[in-house]
Amino acid sequence: MTARSATSSPARVQGTEVAVVTGDQQHDPPSRREEQQRELPPGEVVVGTGRVSAARRVIPVLPTLPFSRSQLAGIDDALALATRRAGLNFSVYLGELGDETRARAEELLDSLGTQAATAVLVAVSPGQRVVEVVTGAQARHRLTDRGCKLGVMSMAAAFEQGDLAGGLISGLRMLAEQTDPPPVS
Repeated sequence: MTARSATSSPARVQGTEVAVVTGDQQHDPPSRREEQQRELPPGEVVVGTGRVSAARRVIPVLPTLPFSRSQLAGIDDALALATRRAGLNFSVYLGELGDETRARAEELLDSLGTQAATAVLVAVSPGQRVVEVVTGAQARHRLTDRGCKLGVMSMAAAFEQGDLAGGLISGLRMLAEQTDPPPVS
């Protein structure tokens, strides 16, 4: 980042170009600077040129994730095991679902494209306190509404205890256990 004003000139320091900025304001008499100092909040000062120099604390906003690495690994393992055990494509969505939670969950299922027919989507909106389980056209023949309700109940019990990751893991296990075996060809 380079500071620039109306009057600036580059200077060379050990082969590096550095912008040197000069102030355009006239020097204020010391009495005026003292008057300005009294009006400034802490961390600010009027320098000899009359310019205000301010020090601010910058606290970086780091993105926070809802899960630790080990929790993510557990959820990933649960997804892989449920998919392998049931022979269906299990997916999890965590986030806001809007006013029409069921319709939004169905849109998310449709966004899975060619996998949507054999998919089971678990959509969780913690802020709304909503869990939707949506099954694709082929998956709904193997995972009944009763099985979905059991999965939601196991998730809700953990969610009430504040264990989001544990709820997803137990819910995925329950859904996989409730899935009927694939039809024999």
